[in-house]
Amino acid sequence: MTPSATPSSPRPRFADAAREALADPASRGELRGSVAAVRARRAAAVAELPDWGELRAAGSAVRERTLLNLDALLEDLERAVIEAGGIVHWAADAAEARRIVRGLVGAGEVVRADAPVLREIGLTATPLPDRLPAARAGVCGIDFMVAETGTMVLLEETGAGRACLALPGPLVAVAGIEQVVPTWRDLEVFLHLLPRSAGGPGGAGRFSPAVSTWTGSAPGDGPGEFHLVLLDNGRTGTLADEVGRAALRCIGCAACVHVCPVYERVGGAPYGPVRAGPIGAILTPQLRGVGSAANASLPFASTLCGACAEVCPVGIDIPEILVHLRGRVVESRRHRPVPTPELAMMRTVAWTLSDRRRYETALRRGTRWARLLARGGRVRRLPGVLGLLGRWTDARDLPVPPPRPFRAWWADRPGGGAR
Repeated sequence: MTPSATPSSPRPRFADAAREALADPASRGELRGSVAAVRARRAAAVAELPDWGELRAAGSAVRERTLLNLDALLEDLERAVIEAGGIVHWAADAAEARRIVRGLVGAGEVVRADAPVLREIGLTATPLPDRLPAARAGVCGIDFMVAETGTMVLLEETGAGRACLALPGPLVAVAGIEQVVPTWRDLEVFLHLLPRSAGGPGGAGRFSPAVSTWTGSAPGDGPGEFHLVLLDNGRTGTLADEVGRAALRCIGCAACVHVCPVYERVGGAPYGPVRAGPIGAILTPQLRGVGSAANASLPFASTLCGACAEVCPVGIDIPEILVHLRGRVVESRRHRPVPTPELAMMRTVAWTLSDRRRYETALRRGTRWARLLARGGRVRRLPGVLGLLGRWTDARDLPVPPPRPFRAWWADRPGGGAR
């Protein structure tokens, strides 16, 4: 049994997972410096192109058109790959993708070019040994697939992908079904957008150090076999969501990650294995559902400042999707036998506000208690017994309410009590 299939304790909620990083000032300082450097490289690379806005609009349009025609494009891609001598496998989920890959490469050692999609399905260096000298097979993720020719495109900095192409045994590429692009002309747009948005060190962020492309397999040239594993793993369900499907436009540049104030303080680990940063906060809950506490917490791991949407090269409105997913999380909890503390509080507030007498009674009593808890004209901390309110005042002070509410003052004015 591979470690990815071994039973393990559930991932903690984002806030709990982030505590360790928040308590380490040295790591936070290093992270702050590294993301600032990436932001600077990206800004400089983007400023060099006077038509950057037009490029972003073109990229957004291509990605949206791709998603709307994904079924036909995938059929075109499959046909082109097969005609070029490759073999296409369809994986409904991560477990099926792992089984396919392990069945193709066997028990021997492989060269593995790391990629987010491999981490998503659990093919890390530990269940899949990575040894170049003895390897005969390669496993890699890819960045784009060109539907019209069946060509795979990989942008990288380390050269591990090119090492995979030099092996005599099978080469297995794993890709999400959304990574297809219709034509080479469409691909050109992303070869401009992705490196500059990523702000990588190569060419001060202008280009990727290595861009590999290959189409199928040919005798005596590169790998003896080429296999493409197309992964769904929740993408079809995401595609059906008119708001959430915009997350599938992502081209993997991580520009949103490096401008996120939350990521800058906690790093990538609290987001889980799919993606880090704002894109992870909207992709993971859609691909894996909001049934677990860890996934349900991700849409709330944001200040909604909008910086991520401003830098996204394909126009993903990440804050809009975050709010949309927050609503989905709340809705998923409505029918639980025992409501969550947040839901119980909202129900209590709704019950109170729905009746004038209940509202005015609560207002009088709340004012009385708030004035008793005040110090120096401010309510600085509500008692812990009030649960959520106690945590809410950890970072907030409230002004002391006046001794008489506005309604009472208005009613005492001449004519104020008229209805």
